[in-house]
Amino acid sequence: MQKTIDIREASPGADALIAAHFYRLWQDNAIPGECIYPNWLDLTLKFIDRARRELSFKAFVAEVDGQIVGSASCQLFEGLYPQILTPQARQYGYIWGVYVEPPYRRQGIAQQLTKEAIAHLKSLGCTRAILHASPSGKSVYEHLGFSTSNEMRLDLV
Repeated sequence: MQKTIDIREASPGADALIAAHFYRLWQDNAIPGECIYPNWLDLTLKFIDRARRELSFKAFVAEVDGQIVGSASCQLFEGLYPQILTPQARQYGYIWGVYVEPPYRRQGIAQQLTKEAIAHLKSLGCTRAILHASPSGKSVYEHLGFSTSNEMRLDLV
């Protein structure tokens, strides 16, 4: 029997669950526990609070039978260097923390969550959505039209 998946905007009451999904995302990508700060929950909740106040943060959750099984967050992109361009030229949005519980993967939930995040960023007037995909999520985002960027990397360790 096919279960109904409800995608909706998350309330601030879901922030701790969104933080837990963000934590598990790193675990799923082979980051050892000792490489994650022990106060990850507090750090993430403070980040979300500031992003909500200053960067038009919104999160979306996927619910099945009353249980939240996935989430995605988005906000205005703060940038990595001084912002000297007007929003008409460049207003980027950033999507982060797209996570779906393992038993619910490969059902299109991550794609639906990402679409909601894109819609929010469009409503803010963003000219581009940016995200950093895990190897397992790359095909989800390519299917939505995301392309590989000109980001270049050099490992220093």
